Amino acid sequence: MDTAKNTLFFCRLIVMMLTLVQGIHSMPVPTDIPICTASETAQYSLTFTGKWTQAAFPKQYPVYRPPAQWSNLIGVTHSSDFHMWQPNEFASNGVREFAEKGEAWTLMKDVEMAGERIQSVYGVMSAPAVVGGTGQTCTKFEVFARHSYLSFIVRIVPSPDWFVGVDSVDLCDGDHWKDSLSLELFPYDAGTDSGFTFSSPNFETIPQDKITQITSSIPSHPANSFFYPRLKHLPPMAKVTLTKIKKNNQIISLPVEPTQSNQLPTGNEIEDKLINTPLDCEASVWSPWGLCKSKCGDSGVQHRTRYILMHPANSGAACPLLEEERKCYPDNCL
Repeated sequence: MDTAKNTLFFCRLIVMMLTLVQGIHSMPVPTDIPICTASETAQYSLTFTGKWTQAAFPKQYPVYRPPAQWSNLIGVTHSSDFHMWQPNEFASNGVREFAEKGEAWTLMKDVEMAGERIQSVYGVMSAPAVVGGTGQTCTKFEVFARHSYLSFIVRIVPSPDWFVGVDSVDLCDGDHWKDSLSLELFPYDAGTDSGFTFSSPNFETIPQDKITQITSSIPSHPANSFFYPRLKHLPPMAKVTLTKIKKNNQIISLPVEPTQSNQLPTGNEIEDKLINTPLDCEASVWSPWGLCKSKCGDSGVQHRTRYILMHPANSGAACPLLEEERKCYPDNCL
């Protein structure tokens, strides 16, 4: 009897597997994914430029312990079926550790395992940290047709779990490689820490949120370091420039150390520094009304106060009155 039952079970299992296989083969093949047919590999130089200035981001701009800066850049070249990170998806443990602490060991382990398991990763790259909110760091990398995509991540320092980066930028255009590409970078929240300000203490997000882009109104909390309700869009925090290295020319060696923010800026950097984001004054809530100062039977005056949470900058709205008074009559007069 048991043998008959086992035979029937395996027969049903085989039917289910055949049905599944037929279903997979009948599924439509996506045609919107571009296919790279470039016959040769290509080398690129990558230049990351920080644009995080106090004029562009005046709210709670970190000036010490630690001052505004960027972590080292960690990137990969890969195929279309791999993602280092994705907006609106949960961050991996590796991305979490890097976004919160700047530790890259777990992230590199994740990348290595993906490369071994599905052969979707071709190369790993890194570039030195930038020691200020502005400045540059550079690296170079190689791509080929099967692995024509680039992804990277750079941690915003200090921050709870904020970063900038790119997700799956395709450097191939049909049968040839793109000569150059420049992208502006905006902040993302890894969804693993619930701090609102650059220097917030560690406060784990439970349950974990998905990776979201930070905007001038999201998160919509006045304490948030990026909350600028008068702006439609945040200024870019950084930019990345990708330039194909011509094989016929001598490859110029790239710097191994980032440029310092106090070096002479280029024309584009001068233009970037002219961005002045207005920051309105922020005041606290009013205190309770004080005691009524008066003799019994006579009207008197009582006061309440508030204080400045944040001073205005870059022609932002001026601070309101910090003290109010009103007429009153003393209570419990005998």
